[in-house]
Amino acid sequence: MSHKEILKLGLPKGSLQDAALAKMAKAGFHIQVSSRSYVPYVDDEHLMIRLIRAQEISRYVEHGYLDCGLTGHDWIVENGSKVHEVGEFQFSKATSQPARWVLAVPENSPIRSPKDLQGKRIATEVVHLTKRYLRQHGVKAEVEFSWGATEVKAHELVDAIVEITETGSSLKANNLRIVDTLLVSTPRLIANRAAWKDDWKRHKIEILALLLRGALEAESKVGLKMNLQEKDLAPLLKTLPALRNPTISNLSQPGWVAVETIIDQKVVRELIPQLKAAGAEGIIEYPLNKVVY
Repeated sequence: MSHKEILKLGLPKGSLQDAALAKMAKAGFHIQVSSRSYVPYVDDEHLMIRLIRAQEISRYVEHGYLDCGLTGHDWIVENGSKVHEVGEFQFSKATSQPARWVLAVPENSPIRSPKDLQGKRIATEVVHLTKRYLRQHGVKAEVEFSWGATEVKAHELVDAIVEITETGSSLKANNLRIVDTLLVSTPRLIANRAAWKDDWKRHKIEILALLLRGALEAESKVGLKMNLQEKDLAPLLKTLPALRNPTISNLSQPGWVAVETIIDQKVVRELIPQLKAAGAEGIIEYPLNKVVY
């Protein structure tokens, strides 16, 4: 493999940066960011990382300055970028919920629907998305770009805002009411179309996607190990459907087996007492780094 074979990957700088770097670490790529260097270190000599604002990544991927990038679906739509979408990877800066771009107004505003925006002024960072939404509803309104602190403007400077939210808590804290949702967005791994046609780059991107998907899949699951008398195995599997396709092996002690399985983390606290009551011993719960199907 030539040392010149490099994949240029853009990762989001800013609010999604920590989450993206954490996901990359779980996928097996350890990245070190230095305030003194524009180029982060990554422990893969064939990978070059650039930290760029999520708003810009799709444009740089489209024009080939980056081979691929991790950015929000919202910014792909806002920029109208022509890129190849490799896959969806649902995570966000605070929760596992997708982000939403919503139309919001002050609690006491008379605006109750998109039709009420006729002739009004709206502040937002996603100008093109908002204008398209207004056209879909046959409404003419003034849309201005907001450089930040958009929630504050809704009370004094504009009639409505289009802002991104995960839980809606920030909007509620600013006494704002959600009128409608314009777009639901999750992070996407995207590739430059020419890079996707390159055999080596495509293979490298597909490996990255596989490992990222495995890391995300593992976050909602845990592994379970336990020992059990063989005579109790069939009743246990019949009564506990969460234990799908477990691995079963004989122990050195006659009449005993070891059972190992992967289950959803959310059912563990109910499942372990049931396993104990069904005769399981030496129950071990352990975290997972990747789950690849």
